Parts: sequence; C-alpha cells; structure tokens
Amino acid sequence: MPWVPLLFVVGAVSQYLGAAIGVFLFDTTEPSTVAWLRVATAAALLCAWRRPWRLPWTRRGLAAAGCFGLITAGMNIAIYEAIARIPLGTAVAIEFLGPVLVAALGFRHRRDVFAVVLVCAGVILLAGVQFDASWLGVAFALTSAAMWAGYIVMGKIVADAGQGLDSLAVGMAIAAVVIAPVIIAGQARADASVFLDARTWLLGAGIGVLSTAIPYALDQLVLARVGRARFALLLSLLPTTAAVVGAVVLLQVPTAAEIIGIALVIAALVVGARPTDAGPPA
Repeated sequence: MPWVPLLFVVGAVSQYLGAAIGVFLFDTTEPSTVAWLRVATAAALLCAWRRPWRLPWTRRGLAAAGCFGLITAGMNIAIYEAIARIPLGTAVAIEFLGPVLVAALGFRHRRDVFAVVLVCAGVILLAGVQFDASWLGVAFALTSAAMWAGYIVMGKIVADAGQGLDSLAVGMAIAAVVIAPVIIAGQARADASVFLDARTWLLGAGIGVLSTAIPYALDQLVLARVGRARFALLLSLLPTTAAVVGAVVLLQVPTAAEIIGIALVIAALVVGARPTDAGPPA
C-alpha cells in the first residue's frame, strides 16, 4: 500500500496549515477554547457530510464513538495547553511518547523495535527539545501523549467496525457537546467578548477543517488497512513533513540536526516497511 504514507503527508500538511491559523487566535482566546472550536466545527462538518443519524446505532457503537471523540478532544486540549506553556518542539517530542509506546508494544520483531528506536532519535532531533520547560506544560504534553495512544487504540476499534468516519463524526459531536459548558465557562471568565467576534468563529472553523476533519478522516482510511503499531510508526511522518513544509514554504532552512532527524525517520519507515512474518495486525 504505497499510497498510505502519502495520505499521512497530505494530512500533515493540512494539520500544520490549521495550526498556523490557530496562532492568530492564541493572543485573544484561551488554548482550550481554540481546541473546542476545532472539535465543534469539525463535528459540524463531518456530520453534514456523513449524516450518521441515518445508520442504526447500538448503545455499544455510540459508547465507542463517544469515547473516541472525548479522547480526541482531550488530546487536542492537552496539546494546546502544553504549547501555550512550553516550546512547540518540546511538546511534540513529549507527545510522541504515546505513539512510540503503542508501536513498541505492538511490534514483535527486532527490526521493528529498531525502527521505533530510530523514530525516537529522529523526532527528538527534529523537535529540538529544551529541558528547562514549565512542569505544568510538560504535564499537559504527557497527558496529550496518553490521549494520543488512546486515540490510536480507539481509532482502530471504530475503523475495524466498518463505520470509522461515521463514528468519528458522532464522537466529535458528542465530545463538543459534553465539554462545551466547561470550556465556555472558562473562556467567559477570561474574556467573553471573543465569542462576539466573527473572526473567532471563522478562524475556528478553518482550524476545525484543516487540523481535524481532513487529517482525522484520512487516519480512519489508514487505520482500516494497517495495524495500530504500523500506524503509530507512520505518525513519525508528521514532524518530518512539518520540517519540509517549513523549508519549502517559509524558507526555514533545517539545521544539521534536523536533517539527520529526517533521515532517521525515513530510515525507520524503510525498516518498518520491510515484510515481516505473517500474523494479525497489531
């Protein structure tokens, strides 16, 4: 399936464009509110596209979708709160502990473990970790890492059920409604006027489409075809794509360490893509 990495690159480009839009909101809006806007607008778009109410939902199916949506929303809120307190590179490196853990637990071959080690080294070099960070920011990043691991596990469950995109739509809608009172109350205490600014909703919609609806929908297409461990390994394409996009679009020439990091990630993907003994996907 040579097109699978391409889907990751497309999703990563979309996600980072959305993140660039989010920068404009951080000056006036709480990070958790930006994350909620991202979830809510993505939920509205996905529900309009998929119209999941037409399907016969069981209690178990709704519970799985709701759990998936809440984990996804929690992951977004945690990482936004983290990058509001610590450098983005540090947050990314810590957050990647989640996918790395899933990959490490899911693989059974030595070369797969070697691929995970290469990914760890590559991501650290790409992220440019700073260790003098805020402990609260680190705690949020670790929370996001745990949520990301849960996102992979639950995402695989709903993808294998055959209703991945519909479960994503329902889950995001459930999450947006459940967390809305807490998020709105928190933003109201800080500055309620942002909800009266049309720019808040327009930028929030852009973030929801680019950073959530498109990449998470692509995730479901990939998860339906690969195992959890392989998916977690492929996630290393995200920081690599960010570095390449920065070099091409923003003329941010990568450092020697970043170039080595990109090479290590590519090497890990090559190692992980080699055929292994037959067996059920992780």
